Parts: sequence; C-alpha cells; structure tokens
Amino acid sequence: MQVAVLSAADARQYRALMLHAYEHAADAFTSTVEERVREPESWWIRRIADPTGMAVVFGAFDRIKLVGTVALEFSAKPKTRHKALVIGMYVLPDWRGNGAARALLRAAIDRCKSRGDILVMQLTVTDGNEPAVALYRSAGFEPFGTEPMAIRTATGFRSKVHMWLDLSPLRMPQTPTTARSP
Repeated sequence: MQVAVLSAADARQYRALMLHAYEHAADAFTSTVEERVREPESWWIRRIADPTGMAVVFGAFDRIKLVGTVALEFSAKPKTRHKALVIGMYVLPDWRGNGAARALLRAAIDRCKSRGDILVMQLTVTDGNEPAVALYRSAGFEPFGTEPMAIRTATGFRSKVHMWLDLSPLRMPQTPTTARSP
C-alpha cells in the first residue's frame, strides 16, 4: 500500500470511492450520495486538485487501485489560517485494519507540520463510531465537544464529536473570555 497526494488523473477513482462511502457509510458524512452523484467530473477534479491550494487530498493505493482517502481543508481567513480541517476520511471495508487509515492520517498530519503555519488540526466524527475515534485518539487527537443533532439520517439525528490535535511547538496561553478589566 502506498499513500500519495491525488491529482486530476485520480478523479474517476476518487469519485467512485466517495460515492461508495456516501452510500455505505452514510452516517459518517454530511453529504449524501444523491447530492454528490449529480456533481460533474469538473467538481471532483477541483476537489482533489484545488487550484487555490486551500485543500489537499491523499489516497491510499493498492498498486493502482484507490482503497482509501482523506482530505485537508485550509482556511484563508486571517484569524483561522492556523487551522486545518480533516474531512472525507474513508477506507474500503476490505482494507480496514491493514494500516491504510493510519497511513492516510499520518500523511495529513505530516503535511500540516511541514507547512509550518498550521498549529491545529480539527475533525468531526459521528458519535458511536468507536473505531474512528480510537484511530484519531491514537494519533493524538482529543475530543473537545459533541454537537447534538449534527446530521439527520434515515434512522434519526446523529451527534458529531469534535476533535482537535495541537501541532504548536509550545502551547500558547488561552485568552480568558470571562476576564474583566479593573
């Protein structure tokens, strides 16, 4: 298995993998297969070959077959440029437990660290998805809250657990939000 940054040439495989993910792991994503199946090939190409540089998508390959993926989105806003959002993590069921998800997550973390300007990585995971939570915890992510009723699924509402990873060399002091001037 090899992990690499996806390019426009990978768009068809990426689309097929993600449509599979939206269908077979529907509770893990905020998008639906019905939404994404209508997107033209150009949308998928932009998603993995973002011309703005504000996103990067990694793929795990078994020779030439794409078996897993994870993406990073970076913020352009001055106050949040220090953060990256981990999205779209998915590994085909036959490849789970083989290190593909861990290798994808490691590639994402390494990319953020190599940029030098990313101090925080954030993600959400559907409450109850213990294998995903365990993976993220093993990489150092910590939960910081749960959003109730985050997504509406066919079986009802599901909560999302928000997690973060501190990449700063030295943790900066937090500014108190309740402090008052004398």
